[in-house]
Amino acid sequence: MIKEPYQQPQPQGSQITPFLQFIILSVGTVALVFVLSLIATGLIWVFFGEKTFTDALSFNTQNPNMGRALWLLQIVGTTLPLFLAPWLFAKFIMKDAHSYLKADVKFQPVLLIFILAIMVFSSPVMEVLVNVNEKLVLPDSMKALENLLRSMEEQAQKATEAMLQMKTVWDMLFGVLVVGLLTAIAEEFLFRGVLQTIMIRLTKNPHAGIWITAILFSAFHMEFFTFLPRVALGVFFGYFVMWSGSIWPGVWAHFLNNATQVVIMYLYQQKKISLNPDDQHVFNYQSYALSLIIILILLFMYRNIAKGKSLLLS
Repeated sequence: MIKEPYQQPQPQGSQITPFLQFIILSVGTVALVFVLSLIATGLIWVFFGEKTFTDALSFNTQNPNMGRALWLLQIVGTTLPLFLAPWLFAKFIMKDAHSYLKADVKFQPVLLIFILAIMVFSSPVMEVLVNVNEKLVLPDSMKALENLLRSMEEQAQKATEAMLQMKTVWDMLFGVLVVGLLTAIAEEFLFRGVLQTIMIRLTKNPHAGIWITAILFSAFHMEFFTFLPRVALGVFFGYFVMWSGSIWPGVWAHFLNNATQVVIMYLYQQKKISLNPDDQHVFNYQSYALSLIIILILLFMYRNIAKGKSLLLS
């Protein structure tokens, strides 16, 4: 009797094509955001009343309850569904949480130090991208769209300012927890975990998958005038995850970026620092060039350490 060669059992969801996976994930994410946003607005009505409910829908930041209402909307209507969508997809649709969520912590801890250095030294490069982005304009035929995007971004900015009116250290720590940690975990599981895996399998090219995911990540935030720097961040996060094989370096980098902005905003509000966090003309051309060189060297070293190679060899 001839025995057939043993075949490794494949996850049940492996028969779903990458394109169909993308459709399922997209529809599922939108549906969860819609449902939980409705629940969040209902909770705003229950806890804060009809006036705050209507003010939240119109982003009337003059309402004294607006900050707490927007936090509720952010956590329940955005952060929670962005975490649930990739988890449910990986666990129950694909039945392969290991490959899609990449929640293993088996990576070199020293990589976290390299990520910290990269995020610190990337500030001048990010400033360049912000300034270039601000000069981008759509054709005259799309002026209406540009005005709409600008209006949406201004509303989002007002909402962020209302949420991040931090009077105490506890307010700042709460912002670090939600905007820094919880948002980083949710968005990294969705984008660098599930979506990047899908895009790499769809394109059969890891670099294309990382860049497409970064573009979608930036587009998701619907902030046209910070589009380029967010794409760059998405690319960084993507390579951190791909080279290490774990989602947590991406979460760490995302957390550092978000938490730093919250802390700087708090220090500026409390007049502890004079540097306006919205000022994008801090560095000079020499700083830009040095920043780029240092980032490339650090990324090269990160890649080699993550792959178990010598720091001096490619």
